[in-house]
Amino acid sequence: MSMESMTQLYNKVKPFLAVILLQFGYAGLSIICKFALNKGMSQHVFVVYRSAIATVVTAPFAVVLDRKRRPKLTFSVFAKIVLLSLLEPVINQNMFFTGMKYTTATFARAMCNVVPAFTFSMAWILGLEKVNIRRWRGQAKVLGTIVTIGGAMLMTQLKGPMLNLPWTDGNGHQESNAANMQDVIKGALMVLAGYFCWSGFFILQAITLKSYPAELSLAVLICLIGTLESAILALTLERGNLAAWSIHLDTELLAAVYTGVVCSGFALYIQGLVIKEKGPVFLTAFNPLSTILVAIIGSFILFETMYLGRIIGAIVIIVGLYLVLWGKRKDQPGLKSDNEEVVPTADMATMNERVTTSNQEFMAINVTSIKSTDETI
Repeated sequence: MSMESMTQLYNKVKPFLAVILLQFGYAGLSIICKFALNKGMSQHVFVVYRSAIATVVTAPFAVVLDRKRRPKLTFSVFAKIVLLSLLEPVINQNMFFTGMKYTTATFARAMCNVVPAFTFSMAWILGLEKVNIRRWRGQAKVLGTIVTIGGAMLMTQLKGPMLNLPWTDGNGHQESNAANMQDVIKGALMVLAGYFCWSGFFILQAITLKSYPAELSLAVLICLIGTLESAILALTLERGNLAAWSIHLDTELLAAVYTGVVCSGFALYIQGLVIKEKGPVFLTAFNPLSTILVAIIGSFILFETMYLGRIIGAIVIIVGLYLVLWGKRKDQPGLKSDNEEVVPTADMATMNERVTTSNQEFMAINVTSIKSTDETI
C-alpha cells in the first residue's frame, strides 16, 4: 500500500477513532466519579474543580496552536459561548452527577443513549440534519435512533438471568445503592434533563464553530466561563459548608484531574473537530459504546452484576448504531444513494457547456438553411 493510500485511509478512519477514544474516556469518567461521589464529595464543587483544571491545562495549547487562526471574538459569539458553558459544564454535569448519586454508574451511562435521539431531533428541526423519510437513508436514521433507544431501555429495565461471572460472584448485593424506587426515578429524571441540555450543547457548538472555527480556543473559553458559572452555583448550594471545598490526594482529586483533562478540556476540542467534519449526529451516535464499556468495567471494578438482559440490550444498541451510521454514510458527497447518482459540479458545468455549444451549432445550421432557401426562391 502506497503512502498516499495510507494517508487517505487514515483520514477516513480518523473521525471513528476519535469518537471511540472519547467513549473510552467517558466510560472512565462514570467509574471514577462514582467512586468519588460515594465517598461524599459534593458534585457541585466537583464540577467547579473539573472545569478549572480543564481551563488551566488546555489554555497554553490554545494560546500557541490557535494564535494564527483565532478569529475576532464578537458579542454574538461571546453570547453563544456563555450559553454553551451554561448547557454543558453547569446544567448537564450537575444534573448528571446528582442523578448518578441516586442510581449507579451503569444506569446513568445507559441513559446517555437518549442523546443521539435528542441531537438528531434538534438537528432535524434546525435544518442541520437532512432527512428524506421517503429514502432508505432517512428511514435508516430514524429507525436506528429508535432501535438505539430501545436497546438502552433493555439494558436499563430488562435484567433477565444473572450471569455468574467469577469476579462478580457473591457481589450481587452491590448492584444498586439506591434507597428506593423513588430515588431511582428522581435520579433518572435528573440524568435525562442533563442529557437533554448536552444534546442542545452539541447543536449550539456546531453552529458556533461556523463563526468561530478555532476549536481549541472555543473549548478553553467554554471551560473558563463554565468555571465561573458553576462556582456561583456551588457557592449558592453549598453556602456555609466550607468542608465541601476541601480536597485531598485521593480518589476525589484523581476524579477532578481525570475529568478535567480528558473529559472536559481535550474532549471539547476533539468534539469540535468531529462536529466540523461529520456533524453532531455522527458524534453522538457513538454514545452507546460507553454504555457497554461501563457495564463491562463496572462488573470488574464496582462489582456490578451482569445480566443477560443487558447483553441483549447491548446487541440491540450496536444494531441501531449501525443503522444510523449507514444512513449517515449515504449522506457523504459523491456516493450513490437510493438509486440517486450524485453528479459532481465540474461535470455539470461541462454538460452545460456541451448543451450550449450544441444549441449554438443547431441555430447556425437553421440560419444557413433559411438563407439557402431564400436564395433559391
